[in-house]
Amino acid sequence: MYQSLFKKLNLKKIQNLTLLSITYWISCLTQKAYIRLYPAFLSIEPLNFCNLHCPECPVGNGSLARKKQLLNIKDFQKIVDKLPDTVIWLNLYFQGEPFLHPQFAEMVKISNEKGIFTSTSTNGHFLHNKEEVKNLIFSGLGKLIISIDGTTQEIYETYRKNGNLQQVIDGIKTLVSLKGELNSKTPFVEIQFLVTKHNEHQISEIKHLAKSLEVDKLSLKSTQVYDFEQGNELIPKNKKYSRYTQDKDGKYRIKKHLKNRCWRQWSGTVITSAGEVLPCCYDKNAQYSFGNLFENSFKEIWFGKKANAFCQTILSNRKGIDICNNCQ
Repeated sequence: MYQSLFKKLNLKKIQNLTLLSITYWISCLTQKAYIRLYPAFLSIEPLNFCNLHCPECPVGNGSLARKKQLLNIKDFQKIVDKLPDTVIWLNLYFQGEPFLHPQFAEMVKISNEKGIFTSTSTNGHFLHNKEEVKNLIFSGLGKLIISIDGTTQEIYETYRKNGNLQQVIDGIKTLVSLKGELNSKTPFVEIQFLVTKHNEHQISEIKHLAKSLEVDKLSLKSTQVYDFEQGNELIPKNKKYSRYTQDKDGKYRIKKHLKNRCWRQWSGTVITSAGEVLPCCYDKNAQYSFGNLFENSFKEIWFGKKANAFCQTILSNRKGIDICNNCQ
């Protein structure tokens, strides 16, 4: 993966990323948001609907307050053409299942032609067609995260509602096998395991499964829940894998102290299927949109009043921004 990523780098991107880091810390120390540069990392949402009904996902549980939408390939090209040439990494994912997009592989190709490393995240139910998987490999996708939140169907479907574990496993086998046949190092395949109270006893089993499937990496990730103060059935007992802790009064809170800074906000942004430019992936309903790329340039939006005001609030009163209060 890193070899593929390094090939996308050039002097301008490296300089921008270096200056991003420097100006970020200057902004944190001075609490002034006026020193900002173009981002290095982006997410673009191919669509915002899914085949599963995961309980803590706004798409899955039906709470997403945005219109169901698919980003057509022409509009995707328009967005990419407007991006600054400082972008190093593009994640083709936000809300929804990206592989439901009929032209997903073409999106990856467009990103590669722009000289951007591309990744995505999937529930893994659409890797059964060998020709489509070959197209995915040939597209140049750099990294693929596949969610598996249980090693048995019974446990898996407690979170991945309507999901089929065996179908996902078979798809991974197809992908890994074809990578070998085509002598391709990409995409880098990572299994992601959301640790919950239901599946935490299967951690050793998912490690064994990941090894047997010969994927490149396994990640054990803490699960985000929306109603956590009074506890939640998904919060694991093992404190190591929980992003929440219980106080003496019995209420739960985020373990991580919320500081008045956010590297994610300085270095990247999220673009919805409707073209809205958002501060980060926690703004699922686009309530803090900085502007629309189908109406304005990226420069106008990124350095505009809304974006600067949001950044200034991050530096002075991050707790006052509701989407930040469940951030890890």
